[in-house]
Amino acid sequence: MSGEVILVVLIIIGLIGRSPIIATAACFLLIVKLISLDRFLPAIERRGLEIGLLCLTFSVLVPFASGRIQVKEIMGALTSWPGWIALIGGAIATYVNGKGLEMLKFDPQLIVGLVIGSILGIVFFRGIPVGPLMAAGITAILYKLLSLLSDRIS
Repeated sequence: MSGEVILVVLIIIGLIGRSPIIATAACFLLIVKLISLDRFLPAIERRGLEIGLLCLTFSVLVPFASGRIQVKEIMGALTSWPGWIALIGGAIATYVNGKGLEMLKFDPQLIVGLVIGSILGIVFFRGIPVGPLMAAGITAILYKLLSLLSDRIS
């Protein structure tokens, strides 16, 4: 199956699964291929994740830049137990995302399973795709756990 056909299938799946991010990304890549800009695909592959993370970081930091989050709220996050739980949750999430990035660099083919799994989660569980890093991070944890269990059984 050609890359264009796979991208069209991903667009359809993204639309059916109500995942505009998957549909938009597949549309963008299909346009890149159709207007013969294939030479940019390696750069998109190499730097796309960094650009996406940069945009995500921008969106997370906007409340600070706009003044919606003041020093009072920051102090509340540092002095209340829900704030401490949020800090711990954020630290754990970034750690898991880092492990996911390592796993994707080690075995980039996993993205196929991650995308299909994300689509299944959207369609059947009404989930929200948080991105390949978290999915890869959870995959890395599950892989490590299964490796440890199989070593104990063997």
